[in-house]
Amino acid sequence: MSAAIRRPRTRSPWAELRSSGIHGRGLYASKAIPAGTKIIEYLGERITKAESDRREELRLEKARRGRADGCVYIFELNKRHDLDGSMAWNTARLINHSCEANCESSKVRGRIWITAVRDIEAGEELSFDYGFGMENWREHPCRCGTAKCVGFIVTKMQRWRVRRVLRAEARVHRRKMKTAAA
Repeated sequence: MSAAIRRPRTRSPWAELRSSGIHGRGLYASKAIPAGTKIIEYLGERITKAESDRREELRLEKARRGRADGCVYIFELNKRHDLDGSMAWNTARLINHSCEANCESSKVRGRIWITAVRDIEAGEELSFDYGFGMENWREHPCRCGTAKCVGFIVTKMQRWRVRRVLRAEARVHRRKMKTAAA
């Protein structure tokens, strides 16, 4: 698929697009969704790893110049290819991250599906854990507001590391404040 192809927005009988308290817009359950349901396919352009790296460098450069929103839409497909879902018609790209997600992304025969990990009530915002690693974690603030949120979008298995860094920084800050007050 070429990035220049204009297509109608992808749709799902399970979800609808609305304003989101997490980040701009999001997808919401249009009806009750049973656990295990494939809700919507994450679509986009199949690209090589080299092209994926090039696009990521371009995204980072735009972010450094203040000309990007920081959103990442590239999914790893396999060892050779990724999927760039940044196309406006890919409605699934608007599903927001949450540290207590109700969905997950899963690869099924070379395709990426957003699947319910638990029963989801009608009207509930759909979310999944973006699974970002520790590199550049400060560039991805999390706005999910859940009890398990660490304040940054990192994979569940790495959140303890972020908490440890933030605690250490808080200790240093408190010491500096105490010294400055003395």
